[in-house]
Amino acid sequence: MIRFRSIYATLMLAALSLGLVACETPVQMQKFPDLTFAHLKPLKLNVAKIEVVSQYRAPLKAPNVEHLFPISPVTALKQWAKDRFRAVGRSGTARLVILNAAAIEAQLQKKTGFTATFTKQQSQRYDLTVEARLEVANGSSRGITTAHASRFSTIREDASINNRERLWFDLTEALVGDFDKAMEENIHKHLGKWLR
Repeated sequence: MIRFRSIYATLMLAALSLGLVACETPVQMQKFPDLTFAHLKPLKLNVAKIEVVSQYRAPLKAPNVEHLFPISPVTALKQWAKDRFRAVGRSGTARLVILNAAAIEAQLQKKTGFTATFTKQQSQRYDLTVEARLEVANGSSRGITTAHASRFSTIREDASINNRERLWFDLTEALVGDFDKAMEENIHKHLGKWLR
């Protein structure tokens, strides 16, 4: 009788385990569109070559999280430069130097107490910053300008990974949009003679 109960218990445990595995729903990974700026009017520079270099090195550890983004700020800036600049001259070089492209995650202090138990609170804040310098040179003639932008957002404690990645994507897109406006304005202000 004891042996029968032992076998029965083992079979029930195995059946229950299989049932739980069968009920597990895999997380659907969302696909994000390409982040491009090709819809914007290109900035035509009187140089023969355009380079993009990054001096920023992601730490790949907390509190930095840009390496977890669907499209990191540094990747978005490189795409921005590719879409926005056109070399239309016969000589000279324009170089975009990425100085900062960080995303920092901070844990927010949550309220405690009875009412806090029944409310969903903001649990993390993400601060994004990009900064880059545009250097233009042709023989002895040189020019330089910089631009930076920063944005932040918070997210609720019950956010799914898909919600979090969507927030990161939207935040990066808006951040580079802000950078685009600042850099174009500074190019017209400080490097106008290089524009064609």
